[in-house]
Amino acid sequence: MGINADHVQLTLDMEPGLEERYGSLKEAVAAGVYRHGLKRVAGKLYVYPGNLSVMLSGDGQRHFDLDLLEQYIEAFDDLTPVYYLVARFCGDRLADQSDALSRVQLLLEELPGLLAHAGVNAGGKGKRKGR
Repeated sequence: MGINADHVQLTLDMEPGLEERYGSLKEAVAAGVYRHGLKRVAGKLYVYPGNLSVMLSGDGQRHFDLDLLEQYIEAFDDLTPVYYLVARFCGDRLADQSDALSRVQLLLEELPGLLAHAGVNAGGKGKRKGR
């Protein structure tokens, strides 16, 4: 991933299938927590392992809040939850925009030939019969 200070361009190298692999942001976080070890993550987040487990299960009164999400991402450098959100909410839009730009580029490349075929010269004036 790179952010250039001169541009508002963001390039992400994401694993394919994140949106299909996880049904929700909470599932993406839970997978990372259990991959890094529940006790270890709980210690870094200053919560009891049992409470963290309940937060991630979706049962009960305890909920995994955004502050804990930020702490988790920072402590474990796990960007999977961020990538999941990008894939879920921006992926199709980015793909659609890229496809549209590719189609525009192809049309622009074909435009001179189409204009010539239609009898329109480079100056913008076409040959008209009957005038």
